[in-house]
Amino acid sequence: MKLAALSPALKAEVQEFLKLGIPLASAQVAQAMTGFVDTLMMGRLGQTSLAAGGLAVMVFMACVMTGLGIVSSVTSLAAEAYGANRPRRVGEVTRQGLWLALLITVPVWPLLANFSQVMPALGQDPEVVALTHTYLTIARWGFLPALWFGVLRCTVTALSQARSILFIMVGANLFNVVGNYVLAFGKLGVPAMGLAGLAIASALSHLLMGAGLLGYVVYHRRGLFRPYRLFDRWYRWQPQTLRRLLSLGLPIGVVTILENGLFTVMTLMVGALGTAVLAAQQLALQTIVVVFMVPLGLSYAATARVGQWYGRGDWVGVKRAAAVGMALTIAVMTASGVLFVLFPTGLIGLYLNVDDPANQSVVVIGVAMLTVAGFGQVVDGVQRTANGVLQGLQDTRVPMLISSFAFWGVGIVSGYGLGFHTSLGGVGIWIGAYLGLATAAIGYLWRFLRLLKAARETVLPPQPCLK
Repeated sequence: MKLAALSPALKAEVQEFLKLGIPLASAQVAQAMTGFVDTLMMGRLGQTSLAAGGLAVMVFMACVMTGLGIVSSVTSLAAEAYGANRPRRVGEVTRQGLWLALLITVPVWPLLANFSQVMPALGQDPEVVALTHTYLTIARWGFLPALWFGVLRCTVTALSQARSILFIMVGANLFNVVGNYVLAFGKLGVPAMGLAGLAIASALSHLLMGAGLLGYVVYHRRGLFRPYRLFDRWYRWQPQTLRRLLSLGLPIGVVTILENGLFTVMTLMVGALGTAVLAAQQLALQTIVVVFMVPLGLSYAATARVGQWYGRGDWVGVKRAAAVGMALTIAVMTASGVLFVLFPTGLIGLYLNVDDPANQSVVVIGVAMLTVAGFGQVVDGVQRTANGVLQGLQDTRVPMLISSFAFWGVGIVSGYGLGFHTSLGGVGIWIGAYLGLATAAIGYLWRFLRLLKAARETVLPPQPCLK
C-alpha cells in the first residue's frame, strides 16, 4: 500500500516508525552480517572450527541477548517518560540501566569461563569442547561493553534518535571483519590465531560500539540530550527506579533465555547427532539470524513507538503503532521465507562448495533446515514484534508465561520427539522449534488483544507529548 493512500494519522505513524525502524533494523542486520562473515571464516578453518565456533557464538550471544533483554526495560520506561513529557525521568532511567548492566555482568563472567565443563556430559566432541572454551574465555571481555551499548541504544531509541546507532554499529562491525581476517589467518605480521583471533576481534568490536555510542551521547549532552541530564550524579543508585527496571526487565530476560535457550538446546541436541549435522545447523542458523535482525530491529521501534503513545495515554495511537509494526514485519518475513524455500542450495553455497563430495552430507541437511525455516519465517517475525509491542505497554510477566509454554513446552519437547524418535533427525528438531515460535506468536497476539479490550473499558485521557 502506498503512503499517499493512507489516512494522515496512519501515514504519520508509518513515517515515524520507519524513521526508527530502518536504522535499527539496518544496524541489527549489519551486526548479523558480521556473524555471517565470522561463519565464512570459521568454515575456512575447517568443519571442527565451524562446529565449535558456531556453538561458542551461540552460547555467548545467548548471554548477551539475555542481558540486553533485561536492560531493554530502559526503552519501555524512557519512552513512557518521553511521551509524558518528563525529561528528567529519562536520565534517571538511563543511569540506573547502566548500573543494572554492571550487576548482570557479575554472574555471567564465570558462567562463560566454565561453560565448557558441562559440554562433555552433553555429548560434545573433546576437540569441539576445547575450541569452545578458548572462544568464550576471550569473548567475555566484550560482554559489559555490549550491555552498556544496549542501555544507551534503548535511551536514544526511546527519544526517536536512532540514526547514530546505525553508523556506530556499522563502523564497529567493519572493524570486526578486518580484525577477524588479520587475527584468525595471520596477516600484517600478526601470528595466525584461528578461533581465538575471531574471539579477540569480537570482544574489541563490542568495546568500540559501547565507547562509540557513549562518545556520541557525551558529545551532544549540551545540545540534543540536554533536557534529559543523562549523566547527572551518575554514581548514585536509585533503588526505586532500579527495582522498576528489574521488575520489567527480568521477565524480558527470562523470555530471552527461553527463546535463546530453545535454539541453544536445539543446537546441543543437533550436536549429539554428529559434527556434520551440527555444521549444517550452523550454516542454516547463521543465514536465518541475518534475516531475523529485521524484525528484531522493528520490535525495538515498536517498543519505543508504543511506549510513547502509552505515556500519553493514547490507546488509538498504541493500536496504530502496533499495526504498522506487524504489517512491516509480515511483509519482510514473507519475502525472506520465499527466498529460503526457493533457493536453499544457493544460500548454503555461500559457505561451502556444494559440489565437493566431502560436503554433501552438510549440504543436504542444511538445505532441508533452510526449507523448514522458510515456512516458519512469518511466525518468527510476528512473535518477535508482538513481544516488542507488549514491552512498550510494560506488560512482561504474562508474555514470560506464554514463552515458557511455547518455547519449552512445545518447541523443545516436540523437537526432541521429532529429532530422536523419527527419521527426521536434525530437521525434526527444527520443525519442533518453529512449532514453539508459532505458539508464542499466537499467545502474544492474544495478550495484546486482551489489553486493548481492557483499555477500551478504562480509557485514560491523552497526556502532553514531546512529539
